[in-house]
Amino acid sequence: MTTTGYSGKPLAAKLGIKPGYAVVLDNAPAGFVVEGLPGDVMPLGRLGRVPTQYDVILAFCPDRARLAKRLPVLLPRTTTAGMIWVAWPKRASGVPTDLDENGVRELAVPLGVVDVKVCAIDATWSGLKLVRRLANR
Repeated sequence: MTTTGYSGKPLAAKLGIKPGYAVVLDNAPAGFVVEGLPGDVMPLGRLGRVPTQYDVILAFCPDRARLAKRLPVLLPRTTTAGMIWVAWPKRASGVPTDLDENGVRELAVPLGVVDVKVCAIDATWSGLKLVRRLANR
């Protein structure tokens, strides 16, 4: 599966993944690949057992229940200036979901994060970038 999306820009650049970053793909679909990764970045398929902190977590959440369960687990695993990209199925994808951009915000904002960017992950998934509020860093 390619992840360039509509802009022609590699997904790694759209997500802000830089050299040396620690990256996790949480619940990624089988065969999902982030195109354009810097050579020293090897994304993990899940959080490590050791309480490592990550610069970027791309969390695939097919529904509100998954996001409500995972977000409180993922937030403490990001670095202070780290980010979580929440991906949910686009309406046009045909994948059933009860989650959208507003639903992500409803669950995220009470946890002390704000959304700062939206992008197409691929033909199936949209993504919303969440970061800690400046006051919480």
